[in-house]
Amino acid sequence: MKRLLVLLFILLFSYQDSLSQVEVNIYTSRHYDSDIKIYEEFEKRTGIKVNYITGKGNALFERIKSEGKNCPADIFITVDAGNLWKVEKEGYFQKIKSDKISNVLDKRFIGSNGKWIGIAKRFRVIVYNPDKFDKNKMQNISYEDLDSNDFKNKIAIRSSSNIYNQSLIASLIYHNGESKTKKWLKGFVSNFSRKPQGNDRAQVMAVAYGEAELAIVNHYYLGIMLSGKSGEKQKSAAEKVSVAFPNTNNRGVHVNISGAGILKNSKNYNNAVKYLEFLLEKDIQKHIVLNTYEYPIIDTVEPSPVIKSLGSNYKEDKLKVKELGINNPKAVRIMDRAGWK
Repeated sequence: MKRLLVLLFILLFSYQDSLSQVEVNIYTSRHYDSDIKIYEEFEKRTGIKVNYITGKGNALFERIKSEGKNCPADIFITVDAGNLWKVEKEGYFQKIKSDKISNVLDKRFIGSNGKWIGIAKRFRVIVYNPDKFDKNKMQNISYEDLDSNDFKNKIAIRSSSNIYNQSLIASLIYHNGESKTKKWLKGFVSNFSRKPQGNDRAQVMAVAYGEAELAIVNHYYLGIMLSGKSGEKQKSAAEKVSVAFPNTNNRGVHVNISGAGILKNSKNYNNAVKYLEFLLEKDIQKHIVLNTYEYPIIDTVEPSPVIKSLGSNYKEDKLKVKELGINNPKAVRIMDRAGWK
């Protein structure tokens, strides 16, 4: 009888353990309906159920912190290396142990100590009014040029509280130093055509309809606008502007990522690793870039035709994206001192 009870006890715990092995729980700030197809395909191929909650990145991170050890999430997916670095810095990610990821992913898209990875690339490009600027000159432009009096009252950009802008300035600090970037910021901010406002699409609209002559935006917003998914007015606006990839003559255009990490209290670690590996599969990368208009994180996949139409004459900044997080506090401080609201 005693042996029977022991056997039943073992079977019970084996059953409970098997239940814990058939799911992965995701908190994601990515707001693309096309990601649902990725969850469904992962379930189909692996038999692992995907449970997910979407929301804004900061709100989800606060939820992770408040839930503590009771947090059900295994994976946190968010945008910008600066955000991923903050989660890592506060101790909420654990090391991702995967030879498959290490073999396929460029090391510049892997966080400190291998605790987060990029899943898609984002370029911060310049859009401009082609009637106001010479195309050849714009194809040779750098971010550093934008403090020139040539751009007085011509630049539109969103708030300094936006992480995309903070990461751009963090990259300038890395390449040029804090002192030089601080000086550059004063001239750059004085060239704004209006008070920073709106999202990146609003900056494209400002250029298209004469509120500014030039703006800095993440490239995929142009893809969304040109596709018609955001309406005819935005499509028309995107068709009116031209695109320049800054710093082609030297280090290359600023590159950021959307990415993911495995949370320290994950109860389904192995499944979480499998999901992150899955995101780097060639067909999944194709699905991502065709639907979100991001650039693929692996070199064997082509960008979407819409994004290809923006141009191919560019070079990528080879900066390790973890540096965007490391230099974020300095960036925020000098942006504020420069009067960038």
